[in-house]
Amino acid sequence: MFDSVRDDVRATLDEIRAAGLHKPERVIGTPQSATVEVTAGGRPGEVLNFCANNYLGLADHPDVVAAAHAALDRWGYGMASVRFICGTQEVHKELEARLSAFLGQEDTILYSSCFDANGGVFETLLGAEDAVISDALNHASIIDGIRLSKARRFRYANRDMADLEQQLKEATEGGARRKLIVTDGVFSMDGYVAPLAEICDLAERYDAMVMVDDSHAVGFVGAGGRGTPELHGVMDRVDIITGTLGKALGGASGGYVAARAEIVALLRQRSRPYLFSNTLAPVIAAASLKVLDLLESAGDLRDKLNANTALFRRRMTEEGFDILPGDHAIAPVMIGDASEAGRMAELLLERGVYVIGFSYPVVPQGQARIRVQLSAAHSTEDVNRAVDAFVAARAELQG
Repeated sequence: MFDSVRDDVRATLDEIRAAGLHKPERVIGTPQSATVEVTAGGRPGEVLNFCANNYLGLADHPDVVAAAHAALDRWGYGMASVRFICGTQEVHKELEARLSAFLGQEDTILYSSCFDANGGVFETLLGAEDAVISDALNHASIIDGIRLSKARRFRYANRDMADLEQQLKEATEGGARRKLIVTDGVFSMDGYVAPLAEICDLAERYDAMVMVDDSHAVGFVGAGGRGTPELHGVMDRVDIITGTLGKALGGASGGYVAARAEIVALLRQRSRPYLFSNTLAPVIAAASLKVLDLLESAGDLRDKLNANTALFRRRMTEEGFDILPGDHAIAPVMIGDASEAGRMAELLLERGVYVIGFSYPVVPQGQARIRVQLSAAHSTEDVNRAVDAFVAARAELQG
């Protein structure tokens, strides 16, 4: 049967490569860290890693690794079940309680990923008589989750509060029973932070709920690392927070919804990714508890991350690179052309700096970039080496 479509699939792949949009996978032979060893898909050898979500450098932290080893002996390898059958251990309930307390929410429900968490919220809470109002640059998992629901869909321009209010007016005038505003806390391709205080003000004015995907913030944004609601002083005004355990919180996998108690209770009964997916591996749950312990005294890590971010952004700006403004650890270096961004990434890898060029469909056409991600694990020397490599790669690219 496949023979009839093989040529079409091959032609599509050829088109992707010809447009400079092919995304090769490099293989690393070491734990995730500030420095990794590339074994395939690029120049082999040790390179500086500036493209991981390992913001606090906890992915290979010895205390986290030790907690994972201990959890294997205590809880086993996997659950082989979903939560409501025989897939709930004490460690899962403990992690949910700890996340709730950390994020200032009433309850939390764990998922196998934040993609699944976002996929399980909208169709559970919203019906055809409801409305969801979504930022135009929200993550793909939010977009896909919204598509699964029957709610009316409204979209507002990125961080544009006048447009958000207009969409809220239309939803209200259209007789929406429930209204849910959803936004990324930090937009992953730009490093921009959502204006949550203004969003909450509008939500209260139009009797809407607020949902934030804070995957690129929890652990290091805000005075205590509790994310963008803490940064903006609205922890008590956000109704739903989704997030991941796969970035700053250890970098493994798993996601969660932290929300009002009634919302979490309904998700446990109706959310399809929760009801039909295996339980989060107990080793990840236990290691995540250790991560939360570490976050209580992680001020030095957050300070180091902020210092590395400020240094990289300042030096790159001084060298004449186009970096989107902000102070987040996501520092997008704008290139424009997809092929040029890919070539720049290759030249940087040859100089010992591992980064990735992002192009369509991950970002809009003509806005290709190299998304640099800083980590607390980077040294000042690492950051300066990365900038110097960018300067040398640009010179070769333009020469």
